[in-house]
Amino acid sequence: MSLDSISKYISLILRHKPETINLVLDEHGWADVEQLIRGIQKTKHFNRQMLEEIVRTDAKQRYSFNEDKTKIRANQGHSIPVDVELKETIPPDYLWHGTGKKYTDSIEKQGLLPKTRLYVHLSEQKQTAWEVGKRHGIPIVYRIDSKKMQEDGFVFYRSVNGVWLTKQVPVKYLEREN
Repeated sequence: MSLDSISKYISLILRHKPETINLVLDEHGWADVEQLIRGIQKTKHFNRQMLEEIVRTDAKQRYSFNEDKTKIRANQGHSIPVDVELKETIPPDYLWHGTGKKYTDSIEKQGLLPKTRLYVHLSEQKQTAWEVGKRHGIPIVYRIDSKKMQEDGFVFYRSVNGVWLTKQVPVKYLEREN
């Protein structure tokens, strides 16, 4: 099994279903590294060196270790209630959200909602949003007036891997780019 497929499995465990391997996350999403490794080893060839390689080389920087590498967590994208200790941050004037064309009717009526996740994910770069949108079919990109949202009282966070997060984006702050 490739490191990429194991990384996706770790993402499933740490963001959505820790019970898959009988793992318990603390309130901040941290899991014991040794328990994670043992849990994965029950069905796959896996060891600490492989885990460290996945964390070090992950292009999206999905995971973080604590200082002594005894705990690990996903940086964002959870569908389970955890507090990954994000700090409120003032966003740039505009942020971007990429999606598939099939979702535009809903978005243009309801705005952006987190659905099964805790937050709506936004990016600083239009190109990044475009790449995200391509994963969902025909890509559509929305520009978000994040400065106005923040002035109106909406809270933004920036995860350690640079993804911008907010609870929702009402329709009035969205502008479809294509």
